[in-house]
Amino acid sequence: MNSITRGGGWRGRGFGLGALLGLASFAALGVGPVAAQAPALRIGEAVPRDVREMYDRGLQYLVSTQAEKGDWQGANDQGPGGTGLCLMAFLASGEDPNYGLYTTPIRKALRAILRDQNAETGYLGNSMYHHGFGMLALAEAYGVVDERVLWPNEKAPRPLGVALELAVRAAITAQKKNPLGAWRYSPDATDADTSVSGSVLVGLLAARNAGIEVPDEAIDKAIGYFKQMTSASGQVAYSGLGFDDSLARVSIATLVYSVSRRKDLVEYNHTLDFLKQRLEQQAPNWAEYTRYYQAQALFQGDVDSWEKWNKLLIRQLKQMQNSNGSFKGQMGGPSIDTSLSLLALALNYRFLPIYER
Repeated sequence: MNSITRGGGWRGRGFGLGALLGLASFAALGVGPVAAQAPALRIGEAVPRDVREMYDRGLQYLVSTQAEKGDWQGANDQGPGGTGLCLMAFLASGEDPNYGLYTTPIRKALRAILRDQNAETGYLGNSMYHHGFGMLALAEAYGVVDERVLWPNEKAPRPLGVALELAVRAAITAQKKNPLGAWRYSPDATDADTSVSGSVLVGLLAARNAGIEVPDEAIDKAIGYFKQMTSASGQVAYSGLGFDDSLARVSIATLVYSVSRRKDLVEYNHTLDFLKQRLEQQAPNWAEYTRYYQAQALFQGDVDSWEKWNKLLIRQLKQMQNSNGSFKGQMGGPSIDTSLSLLALALNYRFLPIYER
């Protein structure tokens, strides 16, 4: 089984990302899937040139390293969770997923995730990390990608909507087995941590935003777990009672409170204040993962703070990007390091439904 540090990173063969992809906010729920905002409705100024250039180089790196079957091999990030992160980096770029520059890698990645899903249980991959991020990617693609051309040479294992419903069912089944009302690495786990729970909860919220039924009870129980793990100082524990200054976990909690529309909670105010007071502080470990979550948490919580932090982020990542477009970090492999770095920048585009305020 994978192991994860208190800082929220992964080690071993599993999805070493300690957490990820809770992305910004959700539009009002409707009958059908919620599509990304029209460009005219997005807030803010034009995407900075540095961001566009870095993002394009990063996507070209992902294109060049994608395996024929659609995933990204050769590192510890292989599986539907890692594939989902890379997929979302493409979807967040603003290119048309059906006719744009990245149609082929988007379709290949989606097919890989669907093939990796257990047809009976709905489970994605070999850990709830993979499941959470894979579920999030399916939710962001659902209603956006034209499924009529998704499987040109073979029969689809199942429609995206069915796959997403199965993934939601698997997550809720695992939660019901857990006395803490949250999640750990295994779907049969009886303990929990805020890192894994954040990835699964964001996936459930994205599915609900896409029009899939997710019981309020499931969201309430998960938020209750995060409340128990949040201190009055704004610090957020990992799986026990110990608190430290992990920006990653504080960002995860801030994000799930935001996207579940629980900004009235005192715990939310504590975590947001913690982040706002540390805009220039760098995470000593798992920086890619931390930046990814910070971007979303600050954007949801306080746009002015996010704008200040985002300027620092752009300068920092510009210096860090390799000549081949990749980013090197601690998350288990260059595809994950690159996709997380791009997704931290992707708030500048605000194209994914989950990136909306």
